[in-house]
Amino acid sequence: MTLVRIQNLMSNELAKRVFLTRPPEPPHEYLLNDPTNSIFIGITKIFSSPFTWSFANLTNPHLAVVGITGAGKSFFVKTFLIRASYIWNANAIIIDWAGEYKAWVKQSGGTVISLAKGDFLNIMDLTGMKPLDRAKQIITSFEILTDIGEYPEQRRLTMEAIEQSYVNLGFPLASVPDPIKEPPTLKNVISLLEEKLQDGTYEYPAELENAIYRLRQFAREGEDYFAKKSTLDLGKIASSGLVALDLSSLPDEKFRALAALFVLQSLKEKMRMEGWSASKGLRAIVVLDEAWKVASDERSDAVMIVREGRKYQFGLIVASQNPTDINEAIFSNVGTTVMLRIKFEKFMNYLQGSLNFSDFIRKEISKFGVGQAAIDMSFQTSVQFPEVFVIDRVVGEMPIDVFTLSVADILNQAELENTELQKEYYFERVDLRNRLIESNVGLEVIEGVLSKLETQNRFVDVRGFIGVLTQFRIERDNIILFMRGLGMQDALITRAFTYGG
Repeated sequence: MTLVRIQNLMSNELAKRVFLTRPPEPPHEYLLNDPTNSIFIGITKIFSSPFTWSFANLTNPHLAVVGITGAGKSFFVKTFLIRASYIWNANAIIIDWAGEYKAWVKQSGGTVISLAKGDFLNIMDLTGMKPLDRAKQIITSFEILTDIGEYPEQRRLTMEAIEQSYVNLGFPLASVPDPIKEPPTLKNVISLLEEKLQDGTYEYPAELENAIYRLRQFAREGEDYFAKKSTLDLGKIASSGLVALDLSSLPDEKFRALAALFVLQSLKEKMRMEGWSASKGLRAIVVLDEAWKVASDERSDAVMIVREGRKYQFGLIVASQNPTDINEAIFSNVGTTVMLRIKFEKFMNYLQGSLNFSDFIRKEISKFGVGQAAIDMSFQTSVQFPEVFVIDRVVGEMPIDVFTLSVADILNQAELENTELQKEYYFERVDLRNRLIESNVGLEVIEGVLSKLETQNRFVDVRGFIGVLTQFRIERDNIILFMRGLGMQDALITRAFTYGG
């Protein structure tokens, strides 16, 4: 009995020593930074220490934010941008894939720019670059978005036509252009290729025809958002406070990705031209949310910004519910990773393998509610404490008010037993409200919808959800758009409406 007691005492003492040697959270001085030069995020779970984010001791100012839809990603991003504006007067450009941020940006006094609704971006704009360098960027964009890289001759023909379109308008390829001169458009490039085809002397006409067809998809009448004179000055936009570039009305993923790539390329060049400033904090922050086509490709300028942004006080936030959608060159180099609720084991395995956190942290993440997060910070120097810790919740400008939407009522038994299948979706009250406002639904009707949903303890099955919205005469198309925004697949949405009668 005495021996057991001694062993217990020794074990307890050893545990204390290990605990004191390697605490489960970074020391206070790494968590609580100068309040005039850092952003308050929340309170740590174990020691209840305030955590204020600063990149002064980190490898860079960039963040990756991962978690399932409804876990609090957009809540975190909005909170971060608001406080960065307060603390550093930082500008923010949100590349808004699904129109998720536009209502909030309007309410916050920011600017919403909706491509496909009267605004255009000429992808041939030089933004202070030499035409030859810009031509290479344009070709890289097409390689990311199309199969042109698999056809060397078509790539060569397209590159030559882009270069020639600049030369024809008096732009020397290797010189910085006169900013007053009007650059060519994609339609000029297509015209040059068509002239070469009509000439009849080129021995591979099929290659020309295919090169023309590939470009025409971005220049058809009514869909020529990137083949007309720009109505937007991206240089000014980057210095205009809070801006959402709404891409949700563009025809498809290729168009949205082309817009995002061009914006990133232009902002990167602006960043390089302006150089370093002696001001505190971040001058500009770019947000990429669920932009997997852009964030997943190593040739994207998102990678270049991650590698160079620190020296220009330029930050990038990449957010996704699927961490494997974020290119490894981005994910392994961001200074901060914010992990909210993670649903699938394969994603958890990827995160744990990439960030090398403990099984204790993994278990904590698996139990997260909305707004709870694990934070990984990559410090400039080697540290003798864990770099991953848990905060009780992200403390934002307003409370997170979350509803749970279950699809279990339309799944068969095999699907219910499939642990890899998402069975619940989450959305904030304010997100549903904003979506209905954007769809021109009256405020009285919106309050009626929300009140009805709240009577069900904020947990509703998908057929019941459709039923409530239909009862208040919300159009089917608007319901579908909202459900897509939650990440629900079209096949599942169709089944929900079918089962709902």
